[in-house]
Amino acid sequence: MIERPTERVHVVDALRGFSLFGILLANLLIFQYGMFGKDMIELFPISTFDEIAYDFTKIAIEGSFLPIFALLFGFSLVKLSDSLKRKNARPKWHLFRRGVLLLAAGLLHSYFIWEGDILAFYGGMAILLLPFVHRKPLTVAILGLLSLFLPLIMSFVFMGDSSDTLLLGEDETTRAYVEQSIPIYANGSYTDIHQFVQEVSPYDEEMEAMMGVITLILPFITGSLFLLGMWTAKVNFFHDSKYAKWYKLGVPLVLVGLVLKAIVHFDWSENLVLQAVAEQGPHLLAFGYILTFAQMYYATPHALLFKGFEAVGKLSLTNYIMQSVITTFIFYGYGFGLFGSLGVWKAMILGLVIYTLQCVGSVLYLRYFKRGPLETLLRIGTNLTWKGHVRPRRPKASAAQEIIS
Repeated sequence: MIERPTERVHVVDALRGFSLFGILLANLLIFQYGMFGKDMIELFPISTFDEIAYDFTKIAIEGSFLPIFALLFGFSLVKLSDSLKRKNARPKWHLFRRGVLLLAAGLLHSYFIWEGDILAFYGGMAILLLPFVHRKPLTVAILGLLSLFLPLIMSFVFMGDSSDTLLLGEDETTRAYVEQSIPIYANGSYTDIHQFVQEVSPYDEEMEAMMGVITLILPFITGSLFLLGMWTAKVNFFHDSKYAKWYKLGVPLVLVGLVLKAIVHFDWSENLVLQAVAEQGPHLLAFGYILTFAQMYYATPHALLFKGFEAVGKLSLTNYIMQSVITTFIFYGYGFGLFGSLGVWKAMILGLVIYTLQCVGSVLYLRYFKRGPLETLLRIGTNLTWKGHVRPRRPKASAAQEIIS
């Protein structure tokens, strides 16, 4: 069933590819309706089928695939560190450079291509997580669980606080921003859209201040997934058969996660305690997807679908950027200009087509090349060698050797 710990963990590659599919479907709401317009769907012409597809996306997809990617990012940090140690390199310096490069790539991506970038945040988290890379599994697990329950604790602390005006998409400033953005995204040139994103704010002064606070505490809230991912790498969760029994929890977690997310989305309950608990639905659903996927993968590891997921996962950086390039051209005014007009269910079909092409393209590409173009550049910058190979440290000479020489 299981790969050896020193081998590349193929189920993780496949799971990373799967997460990119979910991220694409969730991001299609943003590509088509905007970062804030996706939560004001009533401002756009949508059909009954669109409403159903919208509800499905908000419940089954949005907010539950980025956590998977975050967990796998933490997993990769530990595995990369272990690989570097085996090659007698300096893991923390390599990981630091990798984090800086991802941060820079994310900033360039958000400035020139699409403002919904996540790479910059992941690069920053890679740097912040360096002190935990070599910590014991139990320490990392405890910190991860504490961070996981932090949002729930904060929900109880601030329970009953009237903050409707601070909710994204609910204040008049944000609504005006969305209404102003629609013709610009749909008909504007690249310069028009870029200028709008850089110069127009969707927040009033009060919300601007709140966003500053949120930015500061966000690493502590989202750090749980990265830390738990590091724990899975340290205990060989995905390639040790003793953890296979945990995979059976996947389906129940998926069901619970879906119900909790539906409670929030449809506003089914006014009970503050239930609302606070229901806010944890995205993470529970993410864990459910991870465990269910792992169980299905090991049942049929050679299935064609999983091979496609693996190929996309191995080229995750390149495929992620390509998704932004392709979809912004389709929806923005400097391309086909379908912003706000294609519809949710048709956009989901479009996402399936794009991802299928990425699967086929990635499989064919990997027949001839070992790494993607952006993955190669990241490796060169991380290892500081033109071929991307790790340059091992020279062992320090002993005192006796120094005397002889």
